[in-house]
Amino acid sequence: MTERIVKVKDIIDTLDKITGGRVVKGREDLFCGKNPFVVVKSSNIPGKAVMEIPGIVWGDLNKPVRKLAVAMTLTECKIELAGATGVDVIVAHHPIADAANSGGVTLKNYLGLYNIAAIELHEAFHGLHPGISYIHGIKAHRVDIAYGGIPGNIMYVGTTLEGIETLGDILNRLREFMNYEVEEEMLESERQVRGCREILETNIVTGGKIFNGSIDSRVKNVLHIFPHTGFTPEHLEQVMKEHPEVDTVLATISRVHEDSPLVLKAQEYGLNFIAGNSHAMEIYENGLPLAAALNYYLGRDVKILIFNERVTSTPVEMFGSKAVREYAKYITENFLIEKGK
Repeated sequence: MTERIVKVKDIIDTLDKITGGRVVKGREDLFCGKNPFVVVKSSNIPGKAVMEIPGIVWGDLNKPVRKLAVAMTLTECKIELAGATGVDVIVAHHPIADAANSGGVTLKNYLGLYNIAAIELHEAFHGLHPGISYIHGIKAHRVDIAYGGIPGNIMYVGTTLEGIETLGDILNRLREFMNYEVEEEMLESERQVRGCREILETNIVTGGKIFNGSIDSRVKNVLHIFPHTGFTPEHLEQVMKEHPEVDTVLATISRVHEDSPLVLKAQEYGLNFIAGNSHAMEIYENGLPLAAALNYYLGRDVKILIFNERVTSTPVEMFGSKAVREYAKYITENFLIEKGK
């Protein structure tokens, strides 16, 4: 039996199949709004806008692919990991920007050096599945990925799954799905090995939290929002007109503070407010299903990997080895501070 040779263009075709035809087919898709998932994201900071282009960003479409890695955000760490382990193509969920996602150097030179192709999806993958709601024990019956006419402003309305009756049930479900027990053990092990109790880790410190209500508060009809996408108190007012049955606001991917206008507006309506998984956990929500779908279509011919994300913080005086801390002291004292100060 002849071995099938999968090429980058076959990965693009497979992603187009998975997304229901949302991948860019050619240059014509970049203009005149032909592909609605080609979106410019900008905070109006001069020179910092980026255009999302679901599809190939860099690489040879005819390059053979034997190893493929799914990642959330492309970084130099992941490029180095891919280069060292023979990965042929990285499929990144988030948009890729020249230099910003490649350690300050150009994508062409960096990815070209290791002969790695790069593909992005982001908005083209959003709205394909209700996974984040499902993880939190919610079945979405309304999905809007541009609520209020804002691209990427995702809003779900749904009801709880069987067995989810209180806010505490949601928190317990998250602990099971996200394997918090193991994450906590890993953090504790790292603290012991490095001899520093002050090390913190993103997934632990951003765990589920109740803002309005208690673990015993009843929940049935849920508004599921993503604060960082632009969901405002005014949007909440509009949703309550459209869905007065809502009793709980679930905020995921991004977080809010206790005095957030969204939390306060929810209090006015007598709504529970709970924060679930942060953006740091999206590799499980979107990355794992995408990788599983690619494995379904390509698994016999391509090894599918997931590049996980784990970020910790450590006080500067405890970071690294004694030798590298002495190095930092030497560099600082001799090159980075004014003499005589």
